[in-house]
Amino acid sequence: MLAIVQAGFAEQTITKSRFIAMAVPCADEREVTAALRAFAAQHPTAHHLAYAFRLKTEQGIVPRFSDAGEPSGTAGMPVLKLIEGRDLINVCVAVIRYYGGINLGTGGLARAYGGTAKQALEATKTMPFVEMKSYPITITYKQMDMVINALAKCNGNIVTKAFNEQIDLVLSLPVDEAQNFLNRFRPDAGNA
Repeated sequence: MLAIVQAGFAEQTITKSRFIAMAVPCADEREVTAALRAFAAQHPTAHHLAYAFRLKTEQGIVPRFSDAGEPSGTAGMPVLKLIEGRDLINVCVAVIRYYGGINLGTGGLARAYGGTAKQALEATKTMPFVEMKSYPITITYKQMDMVINALAKCNGNIVTKAFNEQIDLVLSLPVDEAQNFLNRFRPDAGNA
């Protein structure tokens, strides 16, 4: 699976209709909603906002799409097929349409939405998907620099921190490396 690390955008005019697409990373449905609202706000007079997204959740992979009032299967479905065909995860691709007064037919619509989405996806930057998960950990003040250095090496990060007698952290770590990371900093690991 691949994840988008840099968003992509595209625009084209087909038979007087203007199509504008964005492809952005989204970790969950809340981020999808926020991205779609922001895109719609940039184009308040657009006639349609079709989209598709594919997310990895605890329940598995969740694919969704919307044709946004276009004939069934002509707008969101071609976009979702592109996402699935490229094996992208945690991504939302949306296509705005400004209607130009000429009907494109179902085949024309599918090609227009899919083609614009494809251009936006081609403008993105991707990398292999790394599943991340949050883990709580308590460390000493002496361990903080070591934890920060180890996080940088495994592309993890600190989600929350609370400074008390010790430091309570919630870390976002790659699932494949989490157990080794946490074992390095457990209380009896001898690195205090």
